[in-house]
Amino acid sequence: MQPTIVKFNMHPGCEDLQPRKSHAEDAAFDLRARENAELAPGATVLVPTGLFLELPVGFEAQVRPRSGLAAKSSLTILNSPGTIDAGYRGEVQVILHNAGKTSFHVERGDRIAQMVIQRLPEVELVAAKQLNESTRGAGGFGSTGIN
Repeated sequence: MQPTIVKFNMHPGCEDLQPRKSHAEDAAFDLRARENAELAPGATVLVPTGLFLELPVGFEAQVRPRSGLAAKSSLTILNSPGTIDAGYRGEVQVILHNAGKTSFHVERGDRIAQMVIQRLPEVELVAAKQLNESTRGAGGFGSTGIN
């Protein structure tokens, strides 16, 4: 299978922050912080990565939390997964949130998020007067119970 080509460039002086997969079989590319940041408990900070993408039409990039940071430091990403559209040419930034009880310090070069690039299906929404019934129906937001 031929790989999909996604063009990118880096903020000047940030070539060392290029997104990479830690292992060949990984689904996601690691995103690294371009600047230091301090996150007090409950704080949210927009952290630049130095990365600019040119995604092909029909693709998106999803920015997701890193499980190790979430488990060990209660660090997550708001609006997760964050969507990067094919037409966006600005710098990829990560909305980090400290859900923990202690401050968290981000150093330039730290892996702060992961990015998955996916092909999107071509979808057409069609208005309908009535939708077919389903077993679930309108149940949501915990409707299946705690167990």
